[in-house]
Amino acid sequence: MTRRLTVAERHANSAKDLLLEEIADQSSWDQFLVEQAVLAVGRNHEFSANDFRNLLPEMGHGFLGAAISALHGGRLIRHTGRYVPSDLSSTRGHRLSVWELTDKALAIAAHRAAARREQAA
Repeated sequence: MTRRLTVAERHANSAKDLLLEEIADQSSWDQFLVEQAVLAVGRNHEFSANDFRNLLPEMGHGFLGAAISALHGGRLIRHTGRYVPSDLSSTRGHRLSVWELTDKALAIAAHRAAARREQAA
């Protein structure tokens, strides 16, 4: 039985070609897409779930909480200690955590950016 990759390993290796079977074994494609969106947005600023409402397709919304939980468990994001009210009217202003990327996640993002620049050259 193959060892499951951690969230950090999946994202560090995402520049490599992944077969559809491998993606299905690691997580659902939808959750992987949402995790990628969280890391991309987090490179630039702190974020909450509010930041993803217009970015994600409808199918991705259900995975946002799971993706944030997985990234937090993988020590790629950390809670800032702050909260913001939800901008979704159906939640009546429910408090949402504000998150930021950890140094580990920023290093992964920098490595991926360098690899993309190298491929382009």
